[in-house]
Amino acid sequence: MFKIITPEKAGISSKYVLKFIKTLEKNNLCTHSFIMARGNNIFAEGYYAPFHKDFKHRMYSISKSFVGVAVGLAVEDGLLSLDDKMVKYFPEYITNDTNKLLCDMTIKDMLTMQTCVVSHNKWFYLGLDDRIKAYFKANIGKKPGTTWNYDSPASFVLCSIVEKVTGKTFLDYLKDRFLTKAGFSLDSYCLKCPGGHSFGDSGIICTARDLLVFARFVMNHGKINGISYMNEDYLIEATKKQVSNSHGGEYTNGAYGYGYQIWKAPNDGFAFVGMGDQIVICHPEKDFVFIINSDNQGMGDFSRALIYHELYETIINNLNEPKEDDYEAYNELNNHISNLKLFNLKDNKNSPFMEIINGRTYKLNNNTMDIEWIKLDFNENKGTLSYKNKQGEKSLCFGLGYNEFMKFPQTGYSDLTSGLPCENNMYDCALSADWPEPNKLRIKVQIIDKYFGNLNIELGFKDNEVGICMIKNAEAFLDEYQGYAIGY
Repeated sequence: MFKIITPEKAGISSKYVLKFIKTLEKNNLCTHSFIMARGNNIFAEGYYAPFHKDFKHRMYSISKSFVGVAVGLAVEDGLLSLDDKMVKYFPEYITNDTNKLLCDMTIKDMLTMQTCVVSHNKWFYLGLDDRIKAYFKANIGKKPGTTWNYDSPASFVLCSIVEKVTGKTFLDYLKDRFLTKAGFSLDSYCLKCPGGHSFGDSGIICTARDLLVFARFVMNHGKINGISYMNEDYLIEATKKQVSNSHGGEYTNGAYGYGYQIWKAPNDGFAFVGMGDQIVICHPEKDFVFIINSDNQGMGDFSRALIYHELYETIINNLNEPKEDDYEAYNELNNHISNLKLFNLKDNKNSPFMEIINGRTYKLNNNTMDIEWIKLDFNENKGTLSYKNKQGEKSLCFGLGYNEFMKFPQTGYSDLTSGLPCENNMYDCALSADWPEPNKLRIKVQIIDKYFGNLNIELGFKDNEVGICMIKNAEAFLDEYQGYAIGY
């Protein structure tokens, strides 16, 4: 479906594309892949090893935009209406104590994130056998249809409604209607939640190219090769600014307006956005689609603001008419892309402290992580952090200035059903380390599995003591690895 062309044929210099890539790398963003396309022509595409074009990547809240389209198809099929009350589809959860505001909330209120909910309990930790129950336990405090507030579980409930009325998983419903015809991966899938419904607000797992397929479908208002597979009017409404999501008039963090589970973007564009910087930005005026997959959890608003700023300043603002190929610049870009590797720590690979602490065991004071002791062993440019916690003795093997790959040794984290412990399950990870100061070792753990997250470990040495800081950035796992400790 997609043709590969040079950036110049797409109307931009290869030098600008390389500048964009290097800017993200210079700021230590943990990028996994990116695609830039005009029409059905891809003019830049890169994967940071070990990621590759066939890798099925967790898309987090980009899943919500798929749900928004699935709702539109169900409306088109006469299975539901945007004016329907949400509770119509869940009579089994209604009691005499059910909040009236919840009973008044419509499908459209949920699509536009104008629900009655002001906050949720973290459903991952509730131990429920059915995640739907958690929505009926949410904190209710505003009239539906009045103000915008990001309500992720509402998207899950919308997905569950689609599955109820169609009798299919929502992703299978989309595949049957258009995704398969458009070239979406047959082996793409969506994680589940307790109760059996799809994790529609966060769980789609597919390739970066699959996101391009979906984005082109939405930008083309439901057409594939000129044939219409969906109501054009609904997709026009879905990508319009239905509500303001900027309470103070600012444009930070994507506050350009909100449609039907779709964010607005600058210059009347629109975007699909997920945690960790899974981002699709569509710019209809220039027939341009940008896709990036990352794990920048822990960077706050900085990484997303940087991506948006550099994309518009360096790429979109410089997209013009096709020009003559610049083979020298194009070759330089291709050489850079062909050598992309996942981010790793790399300040200093050596320190005199390596000889002093090599093989030493440090016994730790009582700490929130319940780690009893640690030991560091070094062998040339590789190291091992051994330790004992509640699960027993474990070890992390890291590269000094490069990534080592292994299974993260903590077991029991969720697998295909989120929020449900899975015995003996372990996640793939990458580990690198460096010495930012002579007496301070940093270890970065990047989880690169169905679930993404990162763990930053810092060990500072003084006399015969060690100070340890662990900071995790992940949703509902790595909880055992956050806090401080002192060892002797």
